[in-house]
Amino acid sequence: QRAADAGAIEAIVAALQAHPQVADVQQECVWAMASVCAGTDAAALARKQRAADAGGIELVVAALQAHPQEAGVQEEGCRALGNVCFGSDAAGRARQQRAADAG
Repeated sequence: QRAADAGAIEAIVAALQAHPQVADVQQECVWAMASVCAGTDAAALARKQRAADAGGIELVVAALQAHPQEAGVQEEGCRALGNVCFGSDAAGRARQQRAADAG
């Protein structure tokens, strides 16, 4: 939670946007996104929505698409999507739909 409060989600999004073709940066960013968005309590659900609102879902999908042969990007990107999109409420279903729409 402290990382999110310190602006980690926005920093991750900025790095994903700034370095889309650098696989190592993308891997570290999607790993960080997965970590910041882990959990199921109310604070975690708020972090997931904050990441989605910042464009995190589309950027993780873009990283997966840009680096199909990079196992680390694929593994951590899938984990990030799973964490960000988790939820059975309307907001969770909307995040899941955004991921599907993104690619």
